[in-house]
Amino acid sequence: MARVLTLCRTLHQWRPLWAKTAQAWVRSMSSLEERARAVFAAAVEGVQPGSVVRRGLQRRGDELVVGGRSFTLRNNLHLVGFGKAVLGMAAEAERIVGDHLVRGLISVPHGIQETLKHHGKMNMLLKSSSRIEVIEGAKHNLPDADAQRSAEGIRELASALTERDLLLVLISGGGSALLPAPVPPVTLQEKQDVTRCLAAAGATIQELNTVRRALSLLKGGGLARCAYPAQVVALILSDVIGDPLDFIASGPTVQSETCPQEVRAILDRYHLSASLPSSVKEVLNKSSSQWRGEIKDHYHDKDRVLNVVIGSNAIALECAGRKARELGLHPVVLSPGVCGEVGAVARLYGLLSRFGCSPEKEPPPALAAQILQLGPEVGVESWDLHRTMKLIREEWEEGWCTTCVLAGGEPTVQLTGGGRGGRNQELALRVGLELSREVEKSSALFLSGGTDGQDGPTEAAGAVSDGEMETEARRQGLDIDGFLSNNDSFTFFSRLSDGRRLLLPGLTGTNVMDVHVMLLPPQPPSE
Repeated sequence: MARVLTLCRTLHQWRPLWAKTAQAWVRSMSSLEERARAVFAAAVEGVQPGSVVRRGLQRRGDELVVGGRSFTLRNNLHLVGFGKAVLGMAAEAERIVGDHLVRGLISVPHGIQETLKHHGKMNMLLKSSSRIEVIEGAKHNLPDADAQRSAEGIRELASALTERDLLLVLISGGGSALLPAPVPPVTLQEKQDVTRCLAAAGATIQELNTVRRALSLLKGGGLARCAYPAQVVALILSDVIGDPLDFIASGPTVQSETCPQEVRAILDRYHLSASLPSSVKEVLNKSSSQWRGEIKDHYHDKDRVLNVVIGSNAIALECAGRKARELGLHPVVLSPGVCGEVGAVARLYGLLSRFGCSPEKEPPPALAAQILQLGPEVGVESWDLHRTMKLIREEWEEGWCTTCVLAGGEPTVQLTGGGRGGRNQELALRVGLELSREVEKSSALFLSGGTDGQDGPTEAAGAVSDGEMETEARRQGLDIDGFLSNNDSFTFFSRLSDGRRLLLPGLTGTNVMDVHVMLLPPQPPSE
């Protein structure tokens, strides 16, 4: 492959005479679908728990280097963690710090150890001699008694530390459900009932997190407060668009004071104040220092708390881009923050396909205008869209290399039916329709996959689609619109071509949201 790419680069300098020959040679090395799957696999591999911890946590003798800062190790390191990817992160961290680790406690999803064993991911499991205790909880991704027990243990461990100690905190997606510690006398059930009512009333995720933090001992910087005066270093694997530190697992190591008045305003806005449990009213009626517990001075000192994002969707896309180049593709990163309703996101990719595969030297201005108009709806800035369109057309003018548009994020699906599927499979299905229903069927190929290996309540991470999908479905008697209206994308892709279009990597042990890969092959020149 290296020799092929070297030759292709040489031919690139001599184009256009040998361009078509070079393109045919590279494409013969693998199909578009095989290369799209390889690019996705590289994105996931780049944010594996072990990989991100090795990059973010370096040992130099008795010094631990994190985020450009050094910390002295003297058998004084304690470790806590919570999240879906934390087991693998903890295993690698313990390998790095060795005997300097005094004790650890991590809160991980119910059944994850057995699942990792089943998938052969033994490197993500702790050794039998580990000094880290593992508690599984949050069954069905909901806070429960086991998760609360682990949260209490983490709080006790942090509260016992002294200024001589170093607390290493490992955080990944799902950490909020695995660290429930309601402020007494609020019970876990009462806290869940309040947030459930807020969600049902239409509260935003920001409002939900504000209320959660107000009723929690550990969220919103509470864990850092408990650990004072110890040094706190948090390594974070982000599953949130934009990587906001106070948002990931509700920011247990990030200063975030929320006054009771702000919380009451949210509850009033959704007409829930009158129906609150008496325990919640009692907590909100106390002063900030009372309902948070005794706040220790200077707990938020920047010299004592360091938060570092070591894994994110942007890092996954960077790794995907490197793999794309190795495979003879031209990578273009659109955005790591694609969001919004899945139908709008599918329209964006359909329009980008038309723009990139248009045989005209200058695509219609109206097409670019439509793409830019969709930007705010799908969370993509106009300059990112301008840049992406410019790079796509530059590659079109070169005319010899397949363009690989990369993006990530977390679109949403409006549930209207009772079928099986997830946002990645539904996005792939909708994009396939966009590509199939263009005036001239698009030659583009699209892949969407969840980096955690699970898309909704299915064993698939996502799926692959192209402009031939609708024709293929018709031949098999599959009604695409019916599957979409029932949110049954998994059943559709399971039946289409015997499920060969499904993306089935298995549990990956990580989670940085979704990765989208769209391949735009070069078009033959107009006659």
